Amino acid sequence: MDRTQRVGRRHFLRTSGRAIAGLAGLLAGQPPAAWAARELSLLTAVSYAPTSDVKLAELGKRFSKLAGASVRIDHIQSVQMSAKLSSQLMSRSGHDIISLEMHYPWLFAPGLVDVSDICTDLARKHGEWYSFAREHAYIRGQWLAVPYLFISFPGSHRIDLFEQVGEKPPDTWDDLLRAGQKLKKLGHPVGFAISQTTDSVSTLYSILWSYGARDVAEDGKTITINSKATETVVDYVRALYNDAMDPAVLSWDNASNNQWLNSGKGSWIHNPISHYVVAKEKQMPVAKVTGFHSSPAGPGGRHTVGVPRSLAAWKFSKNVDLAKEFLRWFFEPAQYHEWIMSGDNYNHPVWRDMENHAVWNIDPKYEPLKTIAQYSHLYGWPAPPDERIQLVTNSYIIPNMFAKVVTNAAKPKEAILWAETEIKRTLDKG
Repeated sequence: MDRTQRVGRRHFLRTSGRAIAGLAGLLAGQPPAAWAARELSLLTAVSYAPTSDVKLAELGKRFSKLAGASVRIDHIQSVQMSAKLSSQLMSRSGHDIISLEMHYPWLFAPGLVDVSDICTDLARKHGEWYSFAREHAYIRGQWLAVPYLFISFPGSHRIDLFEQVGEKPPDTWDDLLRAGQKLKKLGHPVGFAISQTTDSVSTLYSILWSYGARDVAEDGKTITINSKATETVVDYVRALYNDAMDPAVLSWDNASNNQWLNSGKGSWIHNPISHYVVAKEKQMPVAKVTGFHSSPAGPGGRHTVGVPRSLAAWKFSKNVDLAKEFLRWFFEPAQYHEWIMSGDNYNHPVWRDMENHAVWNIDPKYEPLKTIAQYSHLYGWPAPPDERIQLVTNSYIIPNMFAKVVTNAAKPKEAILWAETEIKRTLDKG
C-alpha cells in the first residue's frame, strides 16, 4: 500500500466516525452491517480524457475495499445525460451518485440531497470555489452538489500552419478572422461547431460576450439578445464561416472538432484540450505542432465559458449515507490529487488555492490555461443561474440563430428576432 492509500484510509476512518454509524465495524476490519452486500452506483459522462475514467474506476475499487461495499461506475455520453437524469428523477430510481454539469443541479434540484456539510468543510480547507463553480451548485442557500472539476475553452492552434501564413496565435476574434482567411486559402480552415451541440453553445456565447452582447440581462428577466451588439456578432460569424471555415461545421458534434484538428486538416479550434491529450497518448505527429492560447478577446473584453461538473446524490437513493461518505473520501487530498492529475489537465481543479497545483505544470503548453478561470462564466451570464437557462441551452437557440444566418435561411435581424421569441418562450415555460 502506497503513502496516499495509507493517508486516505486513516482519514476515512477518522471522518467516518464523525459522520455515520458503523465506526466500530470499520475499526474491527468488518464493514458496517448497514453497508454489507450493498452496491454504491455512480453515473458520469464519458470523459474525453480516457485515463480519467480509468482512474475513477481505480478509486472506486479502493473505496470498495475500505467501505466493504461494492462500487459500480457507469458512463454514458454527455448528450444522453439530461434524458437519463430526467428518467431517474421521474421514476425515483437509478444511481446513488450522479455527475452534473452547468445548470443541471438547478434543473434537478428537487431530487438532490443537501451536501452543505461536505462543501462547508471543503471551503474551510481550500477557501472558496471559483465563482462560476459555486453558482453552478449552490442552489437557493443550499449546496446540492459538490463541484469537482471545470473544463476550459482555450484556443487550440496548429503552430506550424500559423507560422506558415505569418500569423501569431489569435489574441482577438478579429485576429482569428484575418488568420483564418489565409489558412483557408492554404487548405487548412479554422473551425468550431455551428450546430446543435454544447461545444457550439460554448464558443458562440464566448463570441457574443466578447462583443458586449448578452441573451438575458443581469436581472434574469430582461431578454437582451435583440441588440446592435448581437447584430455585429452575427455579421462576424457569417464572415468567419464564409471566408475561413469548412461548411462541415454545421453538422459537427462534440467530438468533431477534436477529430478535425487531429486529422491534420484543421488549423484552429475553440475547445477543451482533450484532442491534445489523445494525440499525445497515441503519439500522433500533430501533438508536437499543437499549441494553446487564451480564448480570444473582443471589443467587450475577454470572456468564455467554464464548464463545471459536480457530484451529487439522489434523495431517493437507499445509500445516501454511503454516497456522502464516498464524496468525503473522494475529496480528501490524496484521492482528489490523484484524480485531477489523471486527466492530463483536462480536469481543472475548482478552488483558487489550487491555481499553482502540479496539474498546471504537466506540460509547458498548458501555461495559457492557468488564467482562464478568471474570465469564465456559466451559460446565460450575466443572468443569475437557474433551471431556465439550462432549458435555453438544451433548446440550442443560440447555435440555431447563427445557423439560420450562415446558411442564408434568414436575414440577421430575422434570426435575432426568432431567437428573442424562443428565449422568451423558454424562460416563460421554466
